[in-house]
Amino acid sequence: MAKPKERAPRVAVLMGSSSDLEVMSRAADCLEELDIPHEVVVTSAHRSPDRTARYAKQAKRRGIKVLIVGAGRAAHLAGAVAANTTLPVLGVPLASGALAGMDALLSTVQMPAGVPVATLAIGGAGAENAALMAAQILALDDERLAARLDRRRREMAKAGGTVRRYPDG
Repeated sequence: MAKPKERAPRVAVLMGSSSDLEVMSRAADCLEELDIPHEVVVTSAHRSPDRTARYAKQAKRRGIKVLIVGAGRAAHLAGAVAANTTLPVLGVPLASGALAGMDALLSTVQMPAGVPVATLAIGGAGAENAALMAAQILALDDERLAARLDRRRREMAKAGGTVRRYPDG
C-alpha cells in the first residue's frame, strides 16, 4: 500500500538553537491546528551562516510562502534570512539573558530600509501570533483557510477571549 503523499510545507518555522523549540513550538502547534503544512528548522546566523543563507535563498523555489524566525539575544537570524529572500519574514524575539528579550526585540525590529522583518511580541505570544499572521497571509488566496481562521476567532470569542493559557502570555 502506498504511503499518503505529504503536502509540501508552505510555512517555515526557523530558530537559532534547539533550546528555542519550547517557545517556537507554539507557532508550529498553531499552524498544525489550522492544517497548514510547515517545517521546523534549526539554523544559526552565527554558527551556520552559509546554511542559513542557502535555506533562505531556496525557500521560495521549494514552495515556502512565509518564514517565521525566532531568535534571542543578538537575534540576527531574522535579518540574515530577510537579506536572502523576498518572502515575508515574521520575526519573533525570544527572551533570554539579562535583558529578558528586549535586546532581541530591538535587534529584530531595527532593520535597515529595504530588508523588512515584521516583528511580533517577545516569546510565546509572538510565536503564536506569527503563525496566525502567516495564516492570514496565506488566506488571502485560500478561502478554506480563511474559513478556518474565522472559525478559530469565533471559538476564541466564545471561550472568553482566550483559547489556552501559557505562562508567558
